[in-house]
Amino acid sequence: MSSEKSEFIELARLCESGDRKAQEKLYRLFYGRMLPVCMRYAKDSELAKDLLQDAFIKVFSKIKSYDGVGSLEGWIRRIVVNNAIDEFRKKKNDFFLMESIENVSDTEDEEDDDKEVNLKASQVIEALQELTPAYRAVFNMFVFEEMTHAQIAEKVGISVGTSKSNLSKAKRNLKNILLRDQRF
Repeated sequence: MSSEKSEFIELARLCESGDRKAQEKLYRLFYGRMLPVCMRYAKDSELAKDLLQDAFIKVFSKIKSYDGVGSLEGWIRRIVVNNAIDEFRKKKNDFFLMESIENVSDTEDEEDDDKEVNLKASQVIEALQELTPAYRAVFNMFVFEEMTHAQIAEKVGISVGTSKSNLSKAKRNLKNILLRDQRF
């Protein structure tokens, strides 16, 4: 076992026992790594910070279930992602109602597909934040969490067809946002 892994296991056990300094250390250690994950799901940085705060509360309440198998970072990341998805799921009916009303153009500019793209992660995150919550959530689950449409449908409580449609529209809208802002 690597010294870093054994150090993380020890840190988790100290957090489990309620050691506030260990909890602060864990929070500081993973805050910067997890905030970008929340930024992908949130409409702005304030919501992302709120999601992350809620996720860390869950991390500390569930730290007893971390058994040292796999990385602590991966375990925390799963809680952060699930927390963001849970927040989306709570509000999904409002989001999907709005999107059934939304008029999305089906025309795509084919000539732009061959352009070489050089984007910074911050530019993509800003563009992602402009997507509607439902499109953003499905896009993140499919692209970043590598979930299938069936998994997304089950997790969020939508049909597979809605998942596929939202992914398609999210990609198209993301492309249009990036083109509109001339970010590349």
